[in-house]
Parts: sequence; structure tokens; C-alpha cells
Amino acid sequence: MKLSFTTKAVIALALFASLLSFAKFDHCYNTNWTGVGVDVHECYSDLPALFDARGLVNHVWPYSSATNSVEYPPLTGVVMWATALITPHGRNSDKYYFLINIALLAALFVFTSILISKINPTKWYLLPLLPAVIASLYINWDMWAVATAVLSIYWFDRKRYLLSSTTLAISIATKFFPIVLLIPIAVIFLKTREVKTGLRYLVQTVLLWTFINAPFAILTPKGWWRFFKLNSDRPADLGSFWQAINIFNINPPHINVYWMALFLLASLVVVGHLIRNVSTPTLAQTAFIFVALFTALNKVYSPQYVLWLAPLGVMALVNNRDRAAFWIWQGAEAIYHFAIWEYLGGFAGANFALPAKWYASAILLRVATSLFFAWRILLSTQGLPAQEDEFLLLQTGG
Repeated sequence: MKLSFTTKAVIALALFASLLSFAKFDHCYNTNWTGVGVDVHECYSDLPALFDARGLVNHVWPYSSATNSVEYPPLTGVVMWATALITPHGRNSDKYYFLINIALLAALFVFTSILISKINPTKWYLLPLLPAVIASLYINWDMWAVATAVLSIYWFDRKRYLLSSTTLAISIATKFFPIVLLIPIAVIFLKTREVKTGLRYLVQTVLLWTFINAPFAILTPKGWWRFFKLNSDRPADLGSFWQAINIFNINPPHINVYWMALFLLASLVVVGHLIRNVSTPTLAQTAFIFVALFTALNKVYSPQYVLWLAPLGVMALVNNRDRAAFWIWQGAEAIYHFAIWEYLGGFAGANFALPAKWYASAILLRVATSLFFAWRILLSTQGLPAQEDEFLLLQTGG
């Protein structure tokens, strides 16, 4: 199959970004992720860390332990385990495991970039140029869920609902965050008066997610449940709004109740706004808003979560007047990426460490700018100029 010039450009730019990301992790790769330099050089990765810590180096099934199972939904665990099986044994097995996994993550990033170029043909180039994205690409296995979530959005906006629900279920079974996409999906079905189709979509998604999870829940229930238990029991954790206000000596009790209540309340406000709109926005336009709310209010925000948001932000960037808000948000993401590692460096004994309140300020800046950009996107759904209607036709294949 002959590739178009645009597709070749997408592949080239995404591969270049992938190589830049590898260069960022080079210090840790050469030192085998040991010493203070892991934080100072901002090159920590869960890939080699969990390879050892979760027994994958010994081909242990990732959900066999009630206390040391992998802390992710089942399909991520399967990827972690399967790549461990093909990793050569020996003194450098951690490095081989890292290389095998980042090769797959780079391929997924290229694939995601190609999808973005089809969804937003005029802004796709932004994704592989974003500093925070390049810096975070190989921290964790998140690109597996990101690629399938973006593919689900691609199929949904082309009304290929069976394919969309299938890929969404796979994405939720990989990293749980794509479950919030069901909210804008429900809004779109209500707006288009396709309630039966919407119910069918929901049932298909839930049934496939259950089918994927059932063997893990039945055969290794405690290991499978560990992901849900950890997320329920964890206190205010790194990068979260709640940790930031704790640093400033504001300590609300029962943050599980607070964060979920705030997320539901904010989602209801956005849903009400979307339903009142005359036009029906696409899922590509609205997905960012709900994932931004989810990450802004959740109990943790790991640096690689920018990979959840950035593709959705690029897809949603329809109105050129929102470009400033987009770059303000991405600037804050880059500041946060620097802040968290330099803050953690203090606990590892680094000569320079970012003070806690500076770190907390970086968190609050990131939260505020992500919500600001989400608000700008929400405003853009009220109505689009004629030239942007043409853009939406490109999105939906019209």
C-alpha cells in the first residue's frame, strides 16, 4: 500500500519524537536506573522497576499474588508478562525488557499519531512536538490504552459503533481512565435521539470488558482485585490537587467522597451545557473535557498521564482561537514534569531539590490550565464558524 505524503510525515515526526524520548532516558539506561541521577535526570521508568519488583523477571504470572500483583487492569498485566517471556535472561535483562517494551510503545505512538492526523488533519503535528509527551513516553505502558482509546473515538465519529465499543472495552481493560468516555458518548446518543443504539453500545462495551476480566477475576481474584483496592485505599498521592492542598496545610477528610462528588457534579454541568447546545459535537471534540476533569480531581496524577490528555487535546483543537489556551496548558504540563522529579530528588539525596510548596504550586498550575483549556473547548462546542464545519466533515468522513 502506497503511503500518502502526510502519512509519511506523521511517521517520520513520531519516530523522531520517539528517539528523542529514548535520549531522555539514556542516562538511566546506562546506569541501570540506580542512584540519585534517576530523579535528577528525570528518567525514571516503571518498565524496568516493575520487571524486578513484580517478579516478571522470573516469569511470575502478574496476578498470582494478593499483595504483589501488578497494579493495573488485566491487559496491561498481560503485556508486561508476555514481554517478560521474550526478554533474554542475564545481567542486562532489565535493559532488554526496557528496549522490547519501548519499541512497542514507539510503534503505538506512531499509530496514534496517524489516527490523530485523520481526525484532525490540520493540527496533528502538535502531538509529536509536545515536550511533556516526549518526556513521558516510556515511563509506563499507558500508550497501549491511549492508542485503543483514540481508535475507539476514530470509529465512533465514523458511526462504526461495534468497532468503537470493542476498542473502548479493550482500552478500559488496559487502563481504567477511558471509562469516562462513556459520558460524552451517552450525550451524543441522546442529542441524536439514538437511545437504542446508545444502550446497545453500552451493553456491548460492558459485556466485552466483563469477558476480558472474568478469567482473571475467577482464577486469581485477589491479584485481579488489587488494582481496584489500591485505587480505593490510596490517600492523596503524587501530582494530585489533593496532595497540593495538603502541602499547603489543607487536609479535607474523606477525599474519596469529595473527588468523586466533584467529578460527578462537574460532569453534570458539562453534560447540561452540551445538551442545551444546538449542534451535536463529535466525541473527538468532547473527550478531552471529561478526561481533564477526571485527572484534575483524581487522587493521583503521574507524569505519564499527559499521554492520556495530549492526543485528546490535539483532537479537540478545532477553533484556532483556542491555540493560546492549548499552549498555556502544555507549558504547565512541562513545568509539572520538571517539578515532580526535582521534588522527588530531594528524598533521594540530590544536591538540588525543589521545595514542597513550589512543587505544590506546579500541581495547581497544571490543574488550573488543564481545566482552562477544557473550558475553552466546551465554549467551542456552542457553535462553529463555517470553515470549521468543513473540518468536522473531515472528522466524520463526510
